[in-house]
Amino acid sequence: MAFIGNTPTTQAFTPAVDYFSGNGSTTAFTLSRPVASVAQVQVVIDNVAQNPSSAYTISGSTITFTSAPLSGTNNIYVYYTSPITQVIAPGQGTVTNVALDVYGSSGTGAENLPSGTTAQRPGSPVAGANRFNSTTGFAEYYTGTQWATYGSISPTSVSYLIVAGGGSGGSSITSNYAGGGGGAGGLLTGTQAVSAGTSYTVTVGAGGTGVTGAVGANGSNSSFTPVSTAAVGGGYGGITSATSGNSGGSGGGGTFSGTANGGSATSGQGYAGGSGNATNGVGAGGGGAGAVGVSVTSANAGNGGVGLANPITGSTTGQLVSSTYYVAGGGGGGNYVGTGGSGGNGGGGAGGLGAGSVSVGTAGTPNTGGGGGGGGTANSAAYAGGNGGSGVVIVSYSSSYKLASATGTYTQTASGGNYIFTFTGSGTITF
Repeated sequence: MAFIGNTPTTQAFTPAVDYFSGNGSTTAFTLSRPVASVAQVQVVIDNVAQNPSSAYTISGSTITFTSAPLSGTNNIYVYYTSPITQVIAPGQGTVTNVALDVYGSSGTGAENLPSGTTAQRPGSPVAGANRFNSTTGFAEYYTGTQWATYGSISPTSVSYLIVAGGGSGGSSITSNYAGGGGGAGGLLTGTQAVSAGTSYTVTVGAGGTGVTGAVGANGSNSSFTPVSTAAVGGGYGGITSATSGNSGGSGGGGTFSGTANGGSATSGQGYAGGSGNATNGVGAGGGGAGAVGVSVTSANAGNGGVGLANPITGSTTGQLVSSTYYVAGGGGGGNYVGTGGSGGNGGGGAGGLGAGSVSVGTAGTPNTGGGGGGGGTANSAAYAGGNGGSGVVIVSYSSSYKLASATGTYTQTASGGNYIFTFTGSGTITF
């Protein structure tokens, strides 16, 4: 075990008596061991006990009498009474920069921190523990929940994922006409330069709200201010011949009508919704970030377009499918005679069921930007399309840099050598 001061083997008490011979002139005598206080010894001269408050003083291993003891052979004796008679070095308040300086004696050199690899970190650290990480090449400290890097070095670039809110699914209407699936929120990802000390605004878009018997709503945009382009909200699903699927980050799915095409997508952010037709009263799937929504064929509702795998290493945001997290899936189209279309991987909601079943479209999963499912029909009644899922903004960078500060609705984690800030609501981040 490491320690500061005397080695443990020198701390045990050994009884002892020192004898001195006075000569009438000498006042200072050298003790056989150092003591910290006059209270740790008893002093007798010519068989007369001496008052420790006035007859003598002690400094380390030197006892000095106020008056020189008279001449005599071994007429002075010092009896050690303290259980610990050795002065503990260093004493309280005596450790200075000079004492800690292992590279010189000026106190302006340096001291050595414990050093080891990331794998050699202590298993159960407490808040305030510090060490030098030889894997990263940086000193680090434990915050109580994670290891963080010392210093004021800010990242110069960060990785990001921006997903807008998904569009609502289209409502069904009476006369057995189901709604189209909502388009997924637009998706942007990449690397962005940032500046130290600058506060950047994060906006997380809401999903569009599904309604009954009327046109729904697009999702709202999401943004991260150093990125010049916003992710565009997903388009709402079509509602029979009243409207086609709307354009958006990804387009909403069409439904029953010769002109009820799927909505178009924003370039580089998603895909178009599938198209309906004039023969079958079922809804097409909304577009996803990874594929177009599936168009209507026969009496089968279209599935939502699949989203994309979350590109942020270590992030667990999204719909988990076969060990991969997906975001921005399109909503499935509703049906009037059978099963609604399935939502695309990435939080897309399923379309409502056909006759005899409760037929409200399933909402897109929150913080995935998934499109809402189109409303199905049951007993010729109208059912709402599902709400679109809200968006998300994720920012990640190497944990070899200092930890950023953030406000708003977010979580901060560390994984794979990176800090990850996941904003599920709007806020700010400063590097």
